[in-house]
Amino acid sequence: MVRSKYKFNPESLEYTKVEKNLKQKLLHTFAYIATFLIFMGGGYLLFSFVIDSPKEKGLKRQISEMNLTLELFNRHLDNLEVVLGEMQERDDNIYRTIFEAEPLNYSVREAGFGGSNLYRELESLENSEIVIETAKRLDILLRKTSIQSDSYDDLVEMALSKEKMLAAIPAIQPISNKDLTRTASGWGYRIHPIYKIVKFHYGIDFTAPTGTEIYATGDATVEQVETSNRGYGNCITLNHSYGYLTIYAHLDGFNVRKGQKVKRGDVIGYVGNTGLSTAPHLHYEVIRNQKKVNPINYFFNDLSAEEYDRMIELSMRPGQSFD
Repeated sequence: MVRSKYKFNPESLEYTKVEKNLKQKLLHTFAYIATFLIFMGGGYLLFSFVIDSPKEKGLKRQISEMNLTLELFNRHLDNLEVVLGEMQERDDNIYRTIFEAEPLNYSVREAGFGGSNLYRELESLENSEIVIETAKRLDILLRKTSIQSDSYDDLVEMALSKEKMLAAIPAIQPISNKDLTRTASGWGYRIHPIYKIVKFHYGIDFTAPTGTEIYATGDATVEQVETSNRGYGNCITLNHSYGYLTIYAHLDGFNVRKGQKVKRGDVIGYVGNTGLSTAPHLHYEVIRNQKKVNPINYFFNDLSAEEYDRMIELSMRPGQSFD
């Protein structure tokens, strides 16, 4: 029921009913409608931008949890990058140094990554910038880890090769000589026992009775077994690979054949007095990269520091050689 409005008339001292014309009624109705629309719009804006709906609250909570997860994930990536960097540092500056190998080139570790369209499908996601950045970091880390894994595979091969090389390098005396009394003549200029002239002696002579066992000084393949009445006489040459050869001269007999594989310490022959020799002894030489070197530097496996110093002293004594 619509209430009527009354107005007090001071002249007649009576309340008279207020009658509205059509225009006033329309304005009044319009005011009601406008007020209603304003309240409705304000309520809509309030609920849309200020007060979240249950669904919006759930979505915002999920986004917050996702951002927290990404933040924690990036912290883990930071730690992994530090660990990987330390692995790369040890790889280049320790492991490869031990195995005498060049460090991996920087371009090898950093190459092979990129692509403009790689993350296009992530651009439509909420907070796409942090998602794409995290994805990039993860992909780069996986790539570097794969390269480091390949590098460790190479190091394993190097270690196996290094083990073989260490077994092959001449490292012991070719005859049993613990008391060192059999060291007769060493590396350097000596008087030749037959020609009586000063010649360079490219090896070490060990005196021993005929038939004394001679040992291979490192793992090798028998490259040559030669019988002769001249020069080095009966002689064995071992090829140790890695640029090393050893020569055993003036032998009385052989215990190997050409092409045979031998291990360090195997008996390959026997001391004799063949060729240009003045007494039973072994003439021993070491060749590295086609150049004769002083064998005194290749007895490190079976001599103490004191014995090594003593051998150097004996081998450096002037005099004549036995061949």
